[in-house]
Amino acid sequence: MGELREPLSELLKCGLSQALEVMGERWSFMILRASFNGLHHFEEFLSELGIARNILSSRLAKLVEHGILKREPCADDRRKIEYRLTEKGFDLLPAMLALRQWGQKYGAEFEENPVLVDERDRLPIGPVSILAHDGRTLTYEDLWFTVRQNVGKRPDHPDFIALERMTSGSVTNLQETRKRAAS
Repeated sequence: MGELREPLSELLKCGLSQALEVMGERWSFMILRASFNGLHHFEEFLSELGIARNILSSRLAKLVEHGILKREPCADDRRKIEYRLTEKGFDLLPAMLALRQWGQKYGAEFEENPVLVDERDRLPIGPVSILAHDGRTLTYEDLWFTVRQNVGKRPDHPDFIALERMTSGSVTNLQETRKRAAS
C-alpha cells in the first residue's frame, strides 16, 4: 500500500488546494453562510457578521472573481448592488455543512440555535455522507486513491497499472493509513 503522501508536484493539481485558495479562510465561509441565509447587500453582511469593511470588500471581490457569488443591481434600487449565490456557490453547501457538523461535534461548547432541519419533517439533518456512484454510503474503509487510468478497473483487470509502476502515493488505502496513524 502507498503512503498518504502525494508527490509535491501533484499537490497543486489537487481539488482541495484549489478550493482552499478560494475558500480557505473563516470570512469566506461566513459570507457564504450569510448568503445561504438570505443576505445579499454589503451593509447586511457588514452589520450581521461584524466584519471590517475592508476585509468584507476584499472577500466579496474574491468570491465574485471565482464565480461563487455574482454582483447584480438591486431590483428595488438599481444604484445598489446585490451579491447572489451562483451554481458554483450553491455547490459549496455540502462542504459548508460538513465543516459545520464537524465543528458541532468537536468544537462546540454551546448548543446551537437555530438548528438546521429538513423542511418536510422539521427534524435535524443527518450527517453529511460520502456516497458511491450508485448511492451507497461509504466510510473511510471504502475509500482509495488511484491513478486516473485505473478508475473503474479492479486490480485483476488486464489493463490495471500495477503499484510498482506508479509514483509514490498513487494508490492509498485510507484504512491502513489510519491504522498506522493510531499505532
